Amino acid sequence: MQDDLDRVLFDEGTILRRLDELAMQISADYRDRELTVIAILNGSLIFMADLLRRIPLPLRLDCLSVASYHGGLQTSGEVIFRQIAQPDIAGRDILLLDDILDSGTTINSIREKLQTVSPKSIRVCVLLRKIKKRARPIEADYVGFDIADEFVVGYGLDYGEGYRNLPCIGVLRKELMA
Repeated sequence: MQDDLDRVLFDEGTILRRLDELAMQISADYRDRELTVIAILNGSLIFMADLLRRIPLPLRLDCLSVASYHGGLQTSGEVIFRQIAQPDIAGRDILLLDDILDSGTTINSIREKLQTVSPKSIRVCVLLRKIKKRARPIEADYVGFDIADEFVVGYGLDYGEGYRNLPCIGVLRKELMA
């Protein structure tokens, strides 16, 4: 599968070292507080597992299943929430975890929906942030890596549900994206 990459952007060791740094920053920011982490499925699953094991705080974990790409290479602009029940977050400090900040559509939609139930705070942590103009203005509070506006896979990110289990993050060869 790694042969399908045009190039590797971040190898496993580089990713894990950056997660150590993010975990220290998050732990310091939420010291003496209980944190509620909401991971956006499916892309953030590997990122979430590796990051949360590094955060020595009391925390709750929940997941949201949403879709905005619908099998394409870019967001459709429509965010579909795939579950009926939303997490109980009233009065809680929330950390949204997502694999990539691309157009901003998904994170903005989730943040707006969660705001309606009065959390104490909402911050955003992403593994990757594409450097580009966003369809909707949003910034992440914690960012693993900044990348160019390229289609990437690995470490939870997919193309057609494949490549999620690569231990690195890389740019998929264009001829494989039909």
